[in-house]
Amino acid sequence: MTILVTGATGNIGRKVVEHLVKLGADDIRALSNHPERTAFPPEVEVVKGYLKRPDSLPAAFAGIDSMYLAPSLETVTEVVDLARQAGIRHIVALSGDENTNWHPISQAVDKSGVDYTHLWTGEFMENATDWAEQIRTTGEVREPYPTSGNAPIAMDDIARVAATILAGSGHIGATYTLTGPETITRAQRLQYLADALGRELTFVTVPPEELIAQLEPAMGDYAGYFVNGLATRVDNPQIATSTVADLTGHATTFATWAVENADLFR
Repeated sequence: MTILVTGATGNIGRKVVEHLVKLGADDIRALSNHPERTAFPPEVEVVKGYLKRPDSLPAAFAGIDSMYLAPSLETVTEVVDLARQAGIRHIVALSGDENTNWHPISQAVDKSGVDYTHLWTGEFMENATDWAEQIRTTGEVREPYPTSGNAPIAMDDIARVAATILAGSGHIGATYTLTGPETITRAQRLQYLADALGRELTFVTVPPEELIAQLEPAMGDYAGYFVNGLATRVDNPQIATSTVADLTGHATTFATWAVENADLFR
């Protein structure tokens, strides 16, 4: 059974390949727009291609049984149609539920007629690095909602789930909502980072408008949407699921992630 991993030099795709190797998969093809940037074991076949350039995909799709589909909104309909034409039998798609911008990926996969497993995920633990500059320079994080709670997930856990599904069986037609193992507030997240760094960090509560103005240069109109989401999760925190541990045996806590990535904040 040949498994294709798209976006294989991306943050998650690269880890999917690594976990497939650890699980003993012996027929892995890795799709990358920059094959020269890969450093996979020799048993991994690396091919050039890019989801946003569908005409680069037919050769890469030939002979594939199952595929990890990295999120690419702009071309997903063309990509899944090419997968169907190539005879790919199973797509493991990373996307999100109807409340996210990534839901059209799920819809396109559903309409393709190819068997699927959906991985719906929310915020990544890695998003905490948005605080890194503030932490390094001021020892503070300035945000409006210290008690806003969600259950962020480590990218490595997403990849481990995807690899487990691709290398296993029994997941056809399933939709898995993936979160971290615990719901934590923004203030608790900062405290975990403080503990990992061994220094005092301060959460400074500011008006929402200040955070929106801070985020707009990078996020545009999405900045307001993001801050409104933080407000919503004060009284309606995201509920953690046990899905990652159920499927793979364990899930990464934010405290563990903070220790493993503390150098990013120093």
